[in-house]
Amino acid sequence: MKNKENVLVTGANGFLGSALVRQLKQKFNVKTLVRKTSDLTNLEGQNIEVIYGDLRDKDSLFRACRGVYAVFHAAADYRLWVRNSEELYESNVTGTKNLLEAAYKSDVKKLVYTSSVAALGTNPDGAPANEETPVAIEQMIGHYKRSKFLAEQTVLSFFKDTRFPIIIVNPSTPIGPRDIKPTPTGRILKDAANQLIPAYVNTGLNLVHVDDVAMGHFLALKKGIPGRKYILGGENYSLLEILRMVAQIQGTREPMIRLNRHMLYPFAWLWELSAFLFNLNEPLLTVDGLKMASKKMYFSSERAKDELGYNYRDPKQGIIDAINWFAKN
Repeated sequence: MKNKENVLVTGANGFLGSALVRQLKQKFNVKTLVRKTSDLTNLEGQNIEVIYGDLRDKDSLFRACRGVYAVFHAAADYRLWVRNSEELYESNVTGTKNLLEAAYKSDVKKLVYTSSVAALGTNPDGAPANEETPVAIEQMIGHYKRSKFLAEQTVLSFFKDTRFPIIIVNPSTPIGPRDIKPTPTGRILKDAANQLIPAYVNTGLNLVHVDDVAMGHFLALKKGIPGRKYILGGENYSLLEILRMVAQIQGTREPMIRLNRHMLYPFAWLWELSAFLFNLNEPLLTVDGLKMASKKMYFSSERAKDELGYNYRDPKQGIIDAINWFAKN
């Protein structure tokens, strides 16, 4: 019987990373790179090798990449508000460059880089965008989006210089179980399920089950063209449609009040100021979050369908799975 090859997953304890581990361990020996301070709840009961390190610690990256066939770089600092923005760039940009160099010098055969639709362009009319929709850094709202844009440019530049086989995947908005932090979208689903969102703004997202995004990563490794980007998304919904689905699932009243986004800016400034002064976590509402809400984040996954054989289930199942997981945990 042929021995399984080794793969390394960064960010394996996170929402997407843990779904990826569950997908990959059926076919590979999975090694994971996590920080010593990481919450490993999502990895409990998984037969995997845990390596402690940090994207800013180059020695730990070389240790992690030793004897590895492929690397899945799913780690990212996903915060829309931070006290010190440099932390985002150190993890998302410099950390990515460090890992690329370690994988390349360690003779890793392939690397799948988890970017985000946050790094892609959108269409002003709300029509679904794709991998070739024009984009510039000036369009990136906030430090998270800017850091992901610069990280993707770093990856493309590294590929161009070295021809190291890197495939880029751009997940849209994953939802589902084990959203431990939770993500901003997970928090919306949790709060809506608890009837804490009585009103909405006119915005939209592309929702996809996190397990389908994980499968898309595996397909990218098998069939993806190096240097190419693939959107791993699902269906496009307005925020109102998402809240209506949650209300139907829970048997509760849907929100009736549509708010003007501009009315909320004073509250966002106050929340941010309070978070800064009292050393709180991410505020409930942020200025960048409101600015992002001015764009409908609608995307098409046609390239991934055509070239990778990617597919996705009804995202409503992701909402159900997320709500059930939040209720139990």
